[in-house]
Amino acid sequence: MTNSLQHGPRRALASVAGSVTAVFGVMLLSALGLGALLAASETAFLVLKSVGAAYLIWLGIKTFRSRATVFAPQATDPDGQRRPQSYARLYLQGLMVGGSNPKAILFFTAFFPQFINPTASFLPQFSLLAGTFVSFEFTVLSGCALGVARLAPALRSSSRMQWFNRVSGGLFTLMGGLLLMSRRHT
Repeated sequence: MTNSLQHGPRRALASVAGSVTAVFGVMLLSALGLGALLAASETAFLVLKSVGAAYLIWLGIKTFRSRATVFAPQATDPDGQRRPQSYARLYLQGLMVGGSNPKAILFFTAFFPQFINPTASFLPQFSLLAGTFVSFEFTVLSGCALGVARLAPALRSSSRMQWFNRVSGGLFTLMGGLLLMSRRHT
């Protein structure tokens, strides 16, 4: 949502693509056994959890302190033209946020086996489950990215946008803190 307001809904879709790619990667890693490793190794879980939490906290602080608004000039070229955030950078940001939660790996490790028939071919079953989950994830995140553009007129003032950045940054920081406090078995 923050990327949609700061860079426009079309550019925010790059973040959506990154997040959806991360979710698919997490599902694939779970299917390949990383979820079992994280469930069995406290150290592996702690390392992945700490890296993910640190990234979310850093992103939260960065967003909280951001003074940029939808309507404020961003970085400019030497000729004064506005230079928007690159699609690649927004994609990577979405990828990092989407992949920074080790609990997602544990979730898919616990969730998928309930719907997989061990006597049937794995690939078609995994493809159906992953495709369904990714489709829903893409739909919800795209709806948020495109729908939040309607908030832009309400956030026309820099004080309102500053408030939005602080709430968004606070939520990212809170998610990072909660991730740090999480345990494998919960």
